[in-house]
Amino acid sequence: MNNKISYLLNTVRCVHRCNSVLTRTSSATTRKHILWIGRYRDPLENVNFRKLFLNISPSLCGSSLRFLSQKIDVFSTGAKIQPEKGTEALVSQQAPYRSSELEKLDDSGSFKGKHGIDHSEPFFASLQKCTCPSDVLDLAAESAVSIKHFTNSLTTIWKLFRNLSEDQQRYEKQLIFEHPAFVKLCQQLLRDSRRMTRGDLVFSLHAVMNLGVPQNTLLVQTLLRVCQEKLNQLDNRCISVLATTLAELEKDKNVSALQAGLQLLVEQRIPNIRDIFILQNLMKCLGKDVPVFLKKKLEMAVLKEIDHLTFPNALRMFLALDAMYYCSIPILNACSKKIQENVHDVSFRHLILILEACYNLQYRNVKLFSAVADYVNSTACLWDKRQMMLFLSAFETLGFQPSELMDIFAEKVTEDPEFLNLKNLLIVLRVYSRLNYIPRDQKHLFFETLHNCLNKYLPQISNTELLKAVYSLCILGYLPHRALDELLQKDSRDELFLSDDLYKEQKEVMLRSVKACVELDSPSFTKPAFVLTENSSSLISLNLRKAREALIELLGDENMFQQNVQLPYKYHIDFEIRMDSDRKKVLPISATDDHADSSVQRLAFLFVPLSAFCLGTTHPQGKLAVKKRHLNKLGYHVILVLNKKFQEMTNEDAVEFLKEKIYSENAFPLSEVTVQNSN
Repeated sequence: MNNKISYLLNTVRCVHRCNSVLTRTSSATTRKHILWIGRYRDPLENVNFRKLFLNISPSLCGSSLRFLSQKIDVFSTGAKIQPEKGTEALVSQQAPYRSSELEKLDDSGSFKGKHGIDHSEPFFASLQKCTCPSDVLDLAAESAVSIKHFTNSLTTIWKLFRNLSEDQQRYEKQLIFEHPAFVKLCQQLLRDSRRMTRGDLVFSLHAVMNLGVPQNTLLVQTLLRVCQEKLNQLDNRCISVLATTLAELEKDKNVSALQAGLQLLVEQRIPNIRDIFILQNLMKCLGKDVPVFLKKKLEMAVLKEIDHLTFPNALRMFLALDAMYYCSIPILNACSKKIQENVHDVSFRHLILILEACYNLQYRNVKLFSAVADYVNSTACLWDKRQMMLFLSAFETLGFQPSELMDIFAEKVTEDPEFLNLKNLLIVLRVYSRLNYIPRDQKHLFFETLHNCLNKYLPQISNTELLKAVYSLCILGYLPHRALDELLQKDSRDELFLSDDLYKEQKEVMLRSVKACVELDSPSFTKPAFVLTENSSSLISLNLRKAREALIELLGDENMFQQNVQLPYKYHIDFEIRMDSDRKKVLPISATDDHADSSVQRLAFLFVPLSAFCLGTTHPQGKLAVKKRHLNKLGYHVILVLNKKFQEMTNEDAVEFLKEKIYSENAFPLSEVTVQNSN
């Protein structure tokens, strides 16, 4: 009796609180007033949910699968579910708002013609006229009497809620959770969950989670358990909705068990699924831990329907494959083609997500990246500097150099250097140094702008950030003297390596490169008459054995070249050849050792991987570019050879290739060796 009285008093308080505002004017007018004038509060804070259902403890949330088989009536509203004392919130830990922008289900708000709903019934006719979630809750409080009424009210609330702006959603969410009818609606779901149809069940779970009801509540956990019971009864459409919901949930035993059951069901159903949208949802739900054979089955199912691929499907497919961590080149190529054709219709967020997915999947498509870069170039006036910087950062991780975009961004930076806070400055330096790009028309102004910004942040910059900034500028051939002095002082006091972190070796490499740049790129540095070299080992790697055999066949003797050469500043070259000044005759290595003969020309062969160049070009990236520049300072004529292309040559072609490079007066391989892109 005391429980019933307490329940009644709490209900009266909530109704009084809501009616004091909502009954003054129409529901829609009052809602608009509250949305834009009222101060936002967290909708789960100080809300009396004790009359809704009990909080579920962490142990119950992660309990075993015996929960539903036990003789415990978790759905009753009598003595089994009693309101707790105090005014606790729904849960002690709030669930973050989950956005479903990429999986907006067109039919998530209703079940037209599929679940036997009579839309001529006055309740459903009134439901269709509601324009905001509060209107739906008002209607449910007055007219809802069956489980169909409650479930369709909930899905309509979600349908209306998702169409609001982000700011509107925050305020509307507060109104939803404070509305007494929402409590009644959730209680009804908890009570009748086992008697729901399969569509009502999965759409109710989807709506509840996306409205922000925390996962560790009894309502959500009960719906998950009932989904386990009815899993075999779900059709493909319901499986898709359930998969969409599970993909957004945190891992617990109920979610894991449901995903495992879903995986077994999908294995059986794949041959009968013809909808790419459903397949995408399943791929996102199953995730990267799914067995490889099932990933291949999903891939084949998508390829069977690839001719029906739409532009929205192409956008979502990148994210689905990324979630499954499976790089399917045929699918990605088809999706890339669709995106290239409709790139002007892709939002900023989706473009970034696509580029990130390409990086995660190690998918390199120059045509796709060029189309995105060209689109950003042509609409540069529509993007702010932060967005352009994010594009450049995404391209940098892919090793792709959008030169025109980098010129445009450099101009914007020089016009407004205040944009460069410390974080942005480090990103810009990293992008331009790794991609080895110097703006064409404003080289000095760009460098001076970056240098001045770096000097401004010197009092507050950390040792690691200082090293990264100086290293990036040095890679580009610019020496920031003030920052250099401070860096070298820290190095002399061993302040750079005080912390024993995982990047200590990387820091040492960066510092060594900085010191080499200080000496070799200094205006006072003069080209040495000759450089002492050292043959580090007679062993040679397998991928260079073919080059060694070709040189022996071409030159006739191993004494005519030197392999695995170590130079000052810890630089290494694969093969060294010495020639006369006219590049007509190869000289023996021993005959030219320790001779300061300026007529001797030194050739340095570097066999480099494809990743050392910017994607789709023969433009060397930062590390290779600075090495080539420093070898030139040391008196070497550098010949870069793409190792993969060389290994694909026949022995005869390899000999002819090296012969042309050695005896040509302008033997620059970058004009000869082209990078082929299979995409």
